[in-house]
Amino acid sequence: MPKKTTVCTAIPYVNSVPHIGNILTDLCGDVTARYFRMRGDDVFFQVGTDENGLKIKEAAEKEGRDPHEFVAEITGRFKSIFVATRISYDDFIRTTDPRHIKASQALFSKLEENGHVFLGVYEGWYDVSTETFFREEDLVDGKSPDGNEVRWVSEENYFFRLSSFGDQLLAHIEANPNFIVPSNRKNEVISFIKQGLRDISITRKNPGWGIQVPGREDLVIYVWFDALINYIASAGWPDAGWEKKWPAKVQWVGKDILVRFHATLWPAMLLGIGLPLFETVAAHGWVLLGGEKISKSKGQVVRPLELAEEFSAKAGISQDLAVDVLRHYLTATMSMEGDSSFTYEDFDQRYNSDLANDLGNALNRTLSMAHKFVGGVVPDADVEAEAVVAIQRAKDSFVAAMVEYQIPKANEAAMGLVRFLNKYIDTRAPWALAKNSDPALSSVLRSMLLTIRAAEGLMRTFIPIGADAVSAQLNVSPTTHWDQIGSVDSLPVGTQLNQPQPIFPRLDLNKKMENQETPAPAPKPIEPKPQPVAAKEVVTSQITIEDFMKVDLRVARVIEAEPAEGSDKLLKLQLDVLGEKRQVVAGIKANYDPIDLIGRQVVMVFNLKPAKLRGIESQGMLLAAVDGAGGAILLQPEKETPEGAKVR
Repeated sequence: MPKKTTVCTAIPYVNSVPHIGNILTDLCGDVTARYFRMRGDDVFFQVGTDENGLKIKEAAEKEGRDPHEFVAEITGRFKSIFVATRISYDDFIRTTDPRHIKASQALFSKLEENGHVFLGVYEGWYDVSTETFFREEDLVDGKSPDGNEVRWVSEENYFFRLSSFGDQLLAHIEANPNFIVPSNRKNEVISFIKQGLRDISITRKNPGWGIQVPGREDLVIYVWFDALINYIASAGWPDAGWEKKWPAKVQWVGKDILVRFHATLWPAMLLGIGLPLFETVAAHGWVLLGGEKISKSKGQVVRPLELAEEFSAKAGISQDLAVDVLRHYLTATMSMEGDSSFTYEDFDQRYNSDLANDLGNALNRTLSMAHKFVGGVVPDADVEAEAVVAIQRAKDSFVAAMVEYQIPKANEAAMGLVRFLNKYIDTRAPWALAKNSDPALSSVLRSMLLTIRAAEGLMRTFIPIGADAVSAQLNVSPTTHWDQIGSVDSLPVGTQLNQPQPIFPRLDLNKKMENQETPAPAPKPIEPKPQPVAAKEVVTSQITIEDFMKVDLRVARVIEAEPAEGSDKLLKLQLDVLGEKRQVVAGIKANYDPIDLIGRQVVMVFNLKPAKLRGIESQGMLLAAVDGAGGAILLQPEKETPEGAKVR
């Protein structure tokens, strides 16, 4: 059996319900696992829950419940959230599992056998909330550094000789530059070790909950000690065959548990029993809410499935796609070196800018023009060098980011290809090529189609359901292998393309949630009845040139067009003008098919105050003549004109 590529994630504590901060660690692991699978690796992806410790027992007692029942329920919530957010784990381990108990007791005994464990008396301030001891000088205003209440504890316990591993750890970090990422976190660890590691108490008095110390019914293994053992327990240690899954290629953790535990205590434990160290520990920053760390104990949380459910209703998309929005947002905005801040406003704006505008626009424009200009079939033409280079550059950037486990940079590499495609379309202007019967048209469209196919492959690790929708519209199977990305074989010539359908419709950022107070709706605008053109119109008033100059007329290009929901007369258009996108609602449906408008230049009133038609915001107005039946005939420049050019 070939060796597995093992990806581990820090297991969250189950004293309360999970939030998006918990999900971020597992989501990083999921993106990493999906990437390695695409590269052809045989991946073993581990997640789980930490269920021991005094805090768990006290939380259960506070609710008047049995701890076993309490942790089983909360663990079930974590599992359901992992499934719903498509965390593609291969193993879910609980620290109450018999295999974990066996591994923990075996490791304790092995350390004791090797002379790394001794019996002593511990006295110190204990923070039950974080299950951590602190010295007097570590306290801040009588509380732990995390601001939690502490209690004085004095008891006989077993200690681990952590102090004897400092030089070995520093040597390993020096010899393996990628052992701790990012580099600023590595510097924190090195500084911490050089201050001198202290021996650590690794047992507690048995409160009736926890893993019993071998041969001592009165003691349990310290929760932070036993929790770390889950990684090798999941790999199968100490039973035969664990070598197939260990050492891990990467362990994902939050920054708060890196220095003391995953970068010092855990590798020292492995050295103490003679097991190989993991290749890399990757630590991400916190997700802040209102400038503070998301905290279950303070009730300051954003729950992932509730967020997805609310957004699904607001955006009019399925909850599966809303989960993709959450996955994209967290991975795009997370920080490895610092922290990121979550706001609902930023969440909505990121959805619009990245998924609705950039990705949705690129897909819709590409498919619409393929149907308009080459009959909706992938043309038999060469891919332009510019597109080939852009795809390869995006792949190279993605790989470079993942070497250092820079998830947000990998996300940016994928989105960068999408943005390239939109710019490429604007630059190569297929509508102009078609108008001039330019033979380059087929190559440009082939390049556009291959680029959106490549973007589907790169985005797949972040938005798997959205990527499936993209591949479905291209009428090809989902990308599964890294080498497919950018390959002409991934989108065969002659493939019949499906019609474009909005996957991520643009969100009206001015629309409030249903549970908020909203003003009474404005009266529905009355669409005037068509009037015949009079033989001679009477001029009722005159304006000055100054009056006319107040109207800012600009040339714009139609980049998207679709019927306005609920109206048989209106079309909703997305216009490109002066480098920005404007949405305009126009009563031209009777005379124009939306697909025929894609790429067309029009004249718009640029400085018209936004208004709503049938509940859709219109940010301008098109100039049109009126035919004999009262229909609209759009005005357009006689020849191609730069977008944004003034009309005088």
